Amino acid sequence: MFHHVKELQFNARVSKPDVNFAKLLLEQFGGPNGELKAAMQYFVQAFGCRKANPDKYDMLMDIATEEFSHLEIVGATIQMLLNGVNGELKNAADESDLTKMLDGKAAKENYIHEAMINPQFFLVSGGTPTLTDSVGNPWNATYIMGMGDLTADLRLNIGAETSAKLVYENLMKFTDDVLVKESLRYLMTREVAHFQMFQAALESIQPNFPPGILQSDPRFSNKYFNMSKGEDLKGAWNKGKSLELNEEWQFIEDPLKHVIETNGLLDEIATGTDRTEESVQKVNRSLSEERRSEIDAANASINGSMQWSSYNKSI
Repeated sequence: MFHHVKELQFNARVSKPDVNFAKLLLEQFGGPNGELKAAMQYFVQAFGCRKANPDKYDMLMDIATEEFSHLEIVGATIQMLLNGVNGELKNAADESDLTKMLDGKAAKENYIHEAMINPQFFLVSGGTPTLTDSVGNPWNATYIMGMGDLTADLRLNIGAETSAKLVYENLMKFTDDVLVKESLRYLMTREVAHFQMFQAALESIQPNFPPGILQSDPRFSNKYFNMSKGEDLKGAWNKGKSLELNEEWQFIEDPLKHVIETNGLLDEIATGTDRTEESVQKVNRSLSEERRSEIDAANASINGSMQWSSYNKSI
């Protein structure tokens, strides 16, 4: 149950109207890295883990709900940045004086120019926020990512928080309004906090690599194919041992020659690793059984009809 509290989580303020920055800020209102995307992504992901991982369900719902409050902060900021637009649009007579917009700048030509740059505010929304990105593309559910596997979803969420953080960081470069920057810095900081929450939740699930259940083929998991010509650069991604599986990286200097010699990799031999096909299949069976038993145990009490909540009548 959602309960709307009319006070904002963070007291958004602006120094003066700024229609152009309001347009940029739409990126975090209805854009692919914005607050609505985050809220809906975490909200949807939460359903599948309520029984087996109630702690992660609680975290996802809490963060999703906070993201809705951030959407409200962004919307409120946009509305304040649009102060005056709605009133001018209500002055609808043909002979209306269109001169009192945008810090008193002169007038009809500037008004028309602004309407051309920001048609969603001047022509469509009546001077209110729209669920679009900064160039008018409507928000859509394809922004939401979820795989129904917690280790995969949490990694997706870490990426989502990273993208949103960088958008706020970039937005702060396009306004000199210290009050607006104050709100943007708060919202950016909460992305950092959520990043850490998702990271901690991921670490609490062991094992969590690779995402999902099935392990990787030891013949190919530590191969680095040198797919470009020129100076070859080395790093922890192609020399030494791999971070997660602790396998010795095998640098394939000439991929074409290697593919031909191994019959299109069908005759590839696992090298630089202690893992074997037998050990991989053993882990596959073991982890499959573990994950299935978690779900079965969580659903063991279901018998016949189901209900989502139990209500405490003493509240």
